[in-house]
Amino acid sequence: MRRSVLFLMLVALAMLAGCAGGKKAELVNNTPAAKVEVPQDSLRAKFVLTLVGSDGKPQDLDAVLFSVPGKRYRMELTGPMGIGVASMLWTEEGWTMTFPTEKLYMKGNGYMVGLLTDNSLPLVHIHQVANLFDGKLLPDSYEVVEEKDQVIFAKEKSGRSFSFAKQDSLVTWLSRTGRDGKPETLQFKEYKTFEGVETPSIIVFQRDGSDYLSIRIKKVTRNKPFSLGTWRLNVPKSFSPVDG
Repeated sequence: MRRSVLFLMLVALAMLAGCAGGKKAELVNNTPAAKVEVPQDSLRAKFVLTLVGSDGKPQDLDAVLFSVPGKRYRMELTGPMGIGVASMLWTEEGWTMTFPTEKLYMKGNGYMVGLLTDNSLPLVHIHQVANLFDGKLLPDSYEVVEEKDQVIFAKEKSGRSFSFAKQDSLVTWLSRTGRDGKPETLQFKEYKTFEGVETPSIIVFQRDGSDYLSIRIKKVTRNKPFSLGTWRLNVPKSFSPVDG
C-alpha cells in the first residue's frame, strides 16, 4: 500500500469508529466467536466507504460498524477479495488503529481521534461521528447563535462553533472550521428509514470544498449480540508505530 493510500486509511479511521467482523477480525484479534449479551442501545451498520485519493481516483472499501454509543466502537475496512486493510477499536481507556498489510499501528487517548503531528488530517469527535449512523447529525446540547439566509450558526457546549442548514426539517449539511483554518463540511443526502430511524444513506465529507470521503449506508441493525472478540484488538510485536 502506498503512503498516500495509508494516509486515506488514517483519514477514514479517524472519521469513523466501530465495527467488527469478517475474516480480518479473526486474523487480528485471534479470539473465539462466542456470543455475549450487549446493551440495548447497541448498533451495527454495514456500509461502503469511498476514499478519494490525491489523484482524484475513488477507492471503495466495505466496512462494518459495531457501536455502543458513548462507550465503545469498533471498525474494520476490507478491500477486494475480502482482504482486511485497517481496523480500529475505541474505548474510554484509549483507541488503537492497526494496518495489517503495512504492519503499522497507532494509539491514542480521548474522544478526539487523529494524528496530532499532521495538521492535514482532521481531528474528529468520535462520538459525534458514530452518531451519524443513528441519524443523530447535530451535536448534543448546542446553542443557536444566529440564523441568517437559511443558515443556522450555533455553538457546541464545548464552545466550538459550527453551522448547518435544513430542508423540510431534515439536516442537509453541517460545517466546521478545521484546526488549520480550512472548512470541513458534511453533506447529508438520500434519507432512508433504517429500523424506524430516518437517516441519510449517503454522507459526503468535504475539506476546503473538495470531497475526500463518502459513506453509503447499506444496512443498520440494533440490539444484536456481538462476538466475544469485538472489544479486543491486539497489536502484534512485529508492527511498528505510524510515523506522524
